[in-house]
Amino acid sequence: MPVMTIIGCRMFEDEIMHLLENDPEIEKVLVVENEDSQGIKGKMTGAGLEYTALPLEEIREKSAEKGKGLTLVIYMLELALHAIPENLKKTVYSKVELMAPRSDGILIFYGLCGNVLGKIEEDFGALDCRVCILKEENGEIVDDCIGAVLGGRKQYLQALKSCKGVGTFFLTPMWAANWREMIRTAGLSQNPDDVAMSKFVFDYAGYKRVARVNTGLVYEKNFEECVKEFSSLFEFEVTDLEGTLHLVENCYAKTKASILDACPQA
Repeated sequence: MPVMTIIGCRMFEDEIMHLLENDPEIEKVLVVENEDSQGIKGKMTGAGLEYTALPLEEIREKSAEKGKGLTLVIYMLELALHAIPENLKKTVYSKVELMAPRSDGILIFYGLCGNVLGKIEEDFGALDCRVCILKEENGEIVDDCIGAVLGGRKQYLQALKSCKGVGTFFLTPMWAANWREMIRTAGLSQNPDDVAMSKFVFDYAGYKRVARVNTGLVYEKNFEECVKEFSSLFEFEVTDLEGTLHLVENCYAKTKASILDACPQA
């Protein structure tokens, strides 16, 4: 039975949930049990999706067992890794090394994120397990989680241009739900509740607007309220941007197809 692993930042929880709910070829879902798996497990339970959570050491290495059904392994990583790019690279690479013997293919749910993951496919090219990262149609790796749900670099640049020089902070549902933690890890303020300090940094950097990126996903129930809180605290104007799941869906479909084509069938 083919095994596909997703290694991803928690920022992509909702997009991964969307894939889980809409892929009838998934026969079994395994979640690597760690402190960062709580969010997606809660969403899966809420959506009525069956899964098994196991510590990493209990997830067996892949076998030559034949079968058409797909086993999908979900390995979520902490939100704050991008704060130190070298730490991000070290962590993601180590997880690939751990999961490769257990997988027929791995899809990395990260972008360039400080340009440290730009050669990950090349660096693991000698593995029997295919390693892929989120890419645009032209083969370029996406910039980050915002670029991924806007559809790619071109759309990202268009969104930035539409801001007409006004500093704009982008919020997806997961960003909105976790903005305090992200502000702390970004170094804006050591105390996420110190709004005055964060506001000072935002003002100094020229931020005046927050863009609400509507992905169409509703796994974070308080998206609107979180955006309103954020905009009110920092006195930001709110503008709306339409997101898309096409890039994520396409990368997933291509990676899965390459795995199924290479695996023995019943």
